[in-house]
Amino acid sequence: MKLEHAALWTADLERCKEFYVRYFDASYGKIYLNKNKEFSSYFLSFSTGARLEIMHNPSIGTKGAFSGEYLGVAHLAFCTGSRQAVDSLTERLRSDGFTIVEGPRETGDGYYESVVLDPDGNRLEITS
Repeated sequence: MKLEHAALWTADLERCKEFYVRYFDASYGKIYLNKNKEFSSYFLSFSTGARLEIMHNPSIGTKGAFSGEYLGVAHLAFCTGSRQAVDSLTERLRSDGFTIVEGPRETGDGYYESVVLDPDGNRLEITS
């Protein structure tokens, strides 16, 4: 058995799509629209075969300002393949105004990573 995909709600579907395309090399298919439910989504695909569904509905509220950990999905992790790539992507995100929560740093369990927030405040680990 394998995990087919993960899904995130977003306040701005196009902004979210462009974030993952620009910084994580995602590709995407045709937008899905359900006008009756005011629902729209994209499936994003990554070179490893992993998929992420990003979804929007105007009735879904936001978490508000980043307040640390919470129950539910804790983070998504993207492996860049090297420490240099972690440093480079982290700096690119910082320069473009995204929140860097931690790092880059070596963790106690042997990862080299940084933690950043996507446009909707979801935690992303960028690992080597």
